[in-house]
Amino acid sequence: MIRLILIVGLGGFFGTVSRFLTSRYLQNLFPSTFPLGTFIVNVTGCLLIGIFYGLSQKGNILNPEWRMFLTVGFCGGFTTFSTFAGENVALLRDGNVFYFSLYAGLSVFVGLMATYFGNSIIVKIL
Repeated sequence: MIRLILIVGLGGFFGTVSRFLTSRYLQNLFPSTFPLGTFIVNVTGCLLIGIFYGLSQKGNILNPEWRMFLTVGFCGGFTTFSTFAGENVALLRDGNVFYFSLYAGLSVFVGLMATYFGNSIIVKIL
């Protein structure tokens, strides 16, 4: 159990650092009230988790430890649902109802579609 905790924790570390750097870079590159950095990170994380689950389901390409490292650890640290929720509350608090609706709606829909697409890529290829 300790080994699994360390595997997930290490994946979480890399995912969290990747989220921070990616989100910060994109937000600085495209400054806006719309939280583009977090949006891109969440959609990318959904795509990745779909790919990783597909790899673990199709032919056992990922062993259980790698699956935990990549899905629970890396993707869990990389995706930012708590940040997403906080940013939505801030948009509402600031009266940005349009950006709130756009951000919340697109994040859920595009995130689900990216997860499905990522999984489908692996299922069709392998």
